[in-house]
Amino acid sequence: MNGKKGSYEIDIPTTTKAKQLESCIKSGGHGSDGGGSPSFKGWMWSVWEFAKEDSNRVKFSLKVGLAVLLVSLLILFRAPYEVFGTNIIWSILTVAIMFEYTVGATFNRGFNRALGSVLAGILGIAIAQLALNAGRIAEPYIIGVSIFLIGTITSFMKLWPPLVQYEYGFRVILFTYCLIIVSGYRMGNPIRTSMDRLYSIALGGIVAVLVNVLVFPIWAGEQLHKELVKSFDSVADSLEECVRKYLQDDSSDYSEFSKNVVDEFPDEPAYRRCQKTLNSSANLESLAIAAKWEPPHGNFRHFFYPWSEYVKVGAVLRYCAYEVMALHGVLHSEIRAPYNLRVTFQSEITEATRQAAELVRRLGKDISSMKQSVKTSLLKKAHSSTERLQYAIDLHSYLLTCHSDPPPDPSPSSNSNSKLLSLSLSLSRAVSYNLSDHDHQLNDPPLPLPLPLPPPPVPAESYHEMMRKQMKRLHSWPSREVDAFEEEGGGGHSLARMKALDSTAALSLATFTSLLIEFVARLDYLVEAVDQLAVMAKFNH
Repeated sequence: MNGKKGSYEIDIPTTTKAKQLESCIKSGGHGSDGGGSPSFKGWMWSVWEFAKEDSNRVKFSLKVGLAVLLVSLLILFRAPYEVFGTNIIWSILTVAIMFEYTVGATFNRGFNRALGSVLAGILGIAIAQLALNAGRIAEPYIIGVSIFLIGTITSFMKLWPPLVQYEYGFRVILFTYCLIIVSGYRMGNPIRTSMDRLYSIALGGIVAVLVNVLVFPIWAGEQLHKELVKSFDSVADSLEECVRKYLQDDSSDYSEFSKNVVDEFPDEPAYRRCQKTLNSSANLESLAIAAKWEPPHGNFRHFFYPWSEYVKVGAVLRYCAYEVMALHGVLHSEIRAPYNLRVTFQSEITEATRQAAELVRRLGKDISSMKQSVKTSLLKKAHSSTERLQYAIDLHSYLLTCHSDPPPDPSPSSNSNSKLLSLSLSLSRAVSYNLSDHDHQLNDPPLPLPLPLPPPPVPAESYHEMMRKQMKRLHSWPSREVDAFEEEGGGGHSLARMKALDSTAALSLATFTSLLIEFVARLDYLVEAVDQLAVMAKFNH
């Protein structure tokens, strides 16, 4: 914020220039055509960073190339080509379509591919024989109607929620049936055509499965296991980072939020990892579905492993991560408690954060090592620390409100006015006392006191003055004139409003602590979910 409080300036071009400068430094400072586009060196650097981030991406690419090469040899050599003919191209298509990143996803895709091809082959042979027996005139009509019905039914069934996971299978049925029935109509031998293509598809599927399982296998179960453990660490790190910045920030710079409207916080890496945890729902579910197709391997040695429990634990963890994001919102809000007030509860807030983060990391460590440990003591420590924090807030709740008497105004005009007011009150009491005691000595009744003069009329505000105040009211928080104290001369009413604003800012500390207490309360559900996973997955004691 620049100028008066309440005026915001979002300098988006500055951020863009900074990003361009950073990309220019990474690319070596040279452009490809002088127009700001990245150079070849910069593009190679970004590719290298992408491959370095996860080496499995390189392994997957090499495996796909190897599988396609092995299938292509059937065409390059004469003997296999004479056996399969041009239908061998279906093997290459099967490898390219069926080969997935993980072993489980490949098995899932292969099952859909095999089942869809078999069903399409059976339907194609049956409809082709029916059309041939119907005669040359009715044959094209039967084929056309069957294609329409197959396309309609498969497209509708793949939208049915219980069959969504078999969407690829229905797609295979549609295009395989159409190719078999149409080519068989022109070649005149649909059975021979269907069998050759089924053999080619089966050969491509076998090559894809063998390469994916035997050459640097990437298991979906291990990926799911690592992603869940990483999410636990991200939530714990983000919680500690948020609380640390909240207690160390002196509230001197309020422009941080306005410059980071698009969730760009370069000095908070744990916050970005926590965001990925919130967006990991679809990834965990897809990995769990793929892991169900995988055989026992590695540390997951028994059948029917409870992969769905990993998804449930991830859902409860995201339930806790929402509180961390809410704490982050309080950290970067424009209404913040004074620094000296936050420091008052620093020890209690730090202790509660430390105990909660330690418990979250212990849960992630237990899942990583696949061991069951007693977490009752850590949970009790976390609850005790939050109880001490809540007791400290209750004990010093007067700091969060403004019920105390306002301090005396040190201005000389107010002091003289108060002295005159007290003197007039004492004189009025003395006069009334003398009148009541010596009323019999007075012959004439007392003269009536003069009535106070009416206040002078307040001049009406001009239109321009009202518009100026309205614009200031729109650009301030809360809805008030930002220079009200200058215009009103700093009276008692202005002081009351100022204290109300200070109380509102102080209440943000109560919001922060209540969110932290709620985070610890949600850890009970997280511990219960992890214990359930440990029992069903048969973790070691």
